[in-house]
Amino acid sequence: MQTLNAMHSKKPDKIPMKNINETVYVTSGADAAAAASNTLRADVKSLSFWYGENRALSSVSMPVWDRKITALIGPSGCGKSTLLRSFNRMHDLYPGNRYDGEIRLYPEDRNLIEMDPGLVRLRVGMVFQKPNPFPKSIFENVAAGLRVRGIHRRAVLDERVEKSLKDAALWNEVKDRMHDSAYSLSGGQQQRLCIARALAPQPDLLLLDEPTSALDPIATAKIEDLLTGLRQSVTVIIVTHNMQQAARISDLTGYMHMGELIEYGDTGELFTNPREKRTSDYITGRFG
Repeated sequence: MQTLNAMHSKKPDKIPMKNINETVYVTSGADAAAAASNTLRADVKSLSFWYGENRALSSVSMPVWDRKITALIGPSGCGKSTLLRSFNRMHDLYPGNRYDGEIRLYPEDRNLIEMDPGLVRLRVGMVFQKPNPFPKSIFENVAAGLRVRGIHRRAVLDERVEKSLKDAALWNEVKDRMHDSAYSLSGGQQQRLCIARALAPQPDLLLLDEPTSALDPIATAKIEDLLTGLRQSVTVIIVTHNMQQAARISDLTGYMHMGELIEYGDTGELFTNPREKRTSDYITGRFG
C-alpha cells in the first residue's frame, strides 16, 4: 500500500478513496480524468484543532490534489469550516485556539501552520458565505491584494485586475464602471467580485465557505460555472451544505462528522458507493 509521501513522488493512476481505517484506490467514471493532475498541492497530516478546551478537529488527514475541486460536506458543526479556515490560519485571529499536526504546502513541502500567517493568506485566498466587498471601488477591491504584495505600477495593476475579473466571469458586466462602489453590484456580482479579489494575488489555493448559500439559483449557477472553469488554473476547496452542488462541481469529496474525516475520495464514487455506513446515512438523508 502506497503512503501519501509515495503518492507525492509518483503520480497515482487513480484518485484515492480514503476512510478512517485504510486508504484504497478507486477509478472514477472517466478514469479520474485520465489522472490529469494527480500531484499534491497540499497535504493535511493528523491535524487537530482546539477552540480553547473544545476540540473541533480530530486527527484529520487528507491530500489536496492540484487543480481539482475538493468539496467538504457534513452536518452543521461537524468541523468542515474549521478545517477550511485552518488552511489560511484564520483561527490565529482569536486567542486560545491551537493546532496540532501539519498542513504541508507543495511544491516547497513547508508546514503552513508554522509559516508567517500574512504570507499564508496571500497564497491561500478565501471567499466567505456572504459577499464582503471592501467599501471601495470595484477596481480597488480587486487591486487590494496586489497592493499588499507590493505591486503599485498602474499598468500591472490594470492588467491583473482585468484578468482577475475575467477569470471571475465579471469583466463584461463591470468594465465600464470600474470606479463605481462595489456596493452598487448585485449580491451575485459582489460574490464574483470577492472571488476576483481572492484570485488577483494568484493564490495556490482558493477556499470557499458556503459561497452560494446567500444567493438565488441564477447567481448560484453562475458561481458554479465559474468554479468549474477555475479548476484549470487553481486548486479549490469548497465547504457546502448542498450535496447536489458538491456532486455537480467537485472532483473529490470529504464527509465530516464530529470533527473527524469519515470518508474521502472521488466524488462520483463517494455519492454512489460510499464505503462507510455513516456516509451512506448522511447522503441518503437518514442522518443530518
